[in-house]
Amino acid sequence: MSIKPTLISRRTAVAGLAGAAALPALTSAPAFAAAPLLGGSRPSHYRFKIGSFEVTTIFDGFLQVPRIHPIFGNNQKPEDVMALAKENNLPGDKMAIHFSPVVVNTGKELVVFDSGLGAGRRQAGAGRFAAALEQAGYKADQVDIVVITHFHPDHIGGLMEEGKPLFPNARYVTGEAEFNFWTKPELASSSDKRMQGRLKAINANVVPFKEKMTFLKPEGEVVTGIRAVDAAGHTPGHMAYHIESENGRFLLFADTTNHYVASLQRPDWHVVFDMDKEKAAASRKRILDMIATDKIPSSGYHMPFPNVGYVERKDAGFRWVPASYQLDL
Repeated sequence: MSIKPTLISRRTAVAGLAGAAALPALTSAPAFAAAPLLGGSRPSHYRFKIGSFEVTTIFDGFLQVPRIHPIFGNNQKPEDVMALAKENNLPGDKMAIHFSPVVVNTGKELVVFDSGLGAGRRQAGAGRFAAALEQAGYKADQVDIVVITHFHPDHIGGLMEEGKPLFPNARYVTGEAEFNFWTKPELASSSDKRMQGRLKAINANVVPFKEKMTFLKPEGEVVTGIRAVDAAGHTPGHMAYHIESENGRFLLFADTTNHYVASLQRPDWHVVFDMDKEKAAASRKRILDMIATDKIPSSGYHMPFPNVGYVERKDAGFRWVPASYQLDL
């Protein structure tokens, strides 16, 4: 079948163009305002399996700090600390510190490691652990054991909520050396304001649980599959925890490192938060070397959320490699 070509006159073509030009005015939709800016957001938790255990990192929030030096590289020149930050695509004049407690469900016990900053820092952007725990699917009264890695305020601040225990049915586990140090009577007479602030938090949030507390030495077990690892230096009794189930291994290194760049790439650099700086550096190198050598997935309390990754050797130090899908398979 043949189709005859359609002939369009000049007059018809001009009329069509005029109509097309007028079309937008007749069919244009009303303008809508742009969507409002909502601000940054982060997930509340990240869950994965280690053997038969479920491990969940919980986001307590973060605080913005207006400087890196002298908090990190306390014994270094400011320009060297700034250069390391710039080399790693970080601003040298400010930083964010993340806080992430961890929950381990062994199938028999629900174990919480540390508790975040609590209500006192909620307006500043942290202290969200209680709410995030519920978002992760847990109720505080389901928690069987609370492990306190050490007694700094960002780890014990969430143990109480409105003057009452957040975890009403839990027993508590901490390092024997940590408890003995912070409850020494002579500390009460210290003129150090920071020390007095910490003692106040400990007396309010930790000491009330003394009768429900189990005290561990390094290598002691929280429950089967969760074992304490000496990491002293940050505080006198600071401990990491090794988690093992079936063929899976995981290491919670708490505050062995406080910054994912400075404390790993320069493990000898002093950190203002470390009470015994040389001992902390020695613990840092020993534990990071173990994680790197054995290729153990790990979590550090102040690593960028979701706080799970690997450690690799880099030059004379190490580097943090965030987990991608390894633990999701």
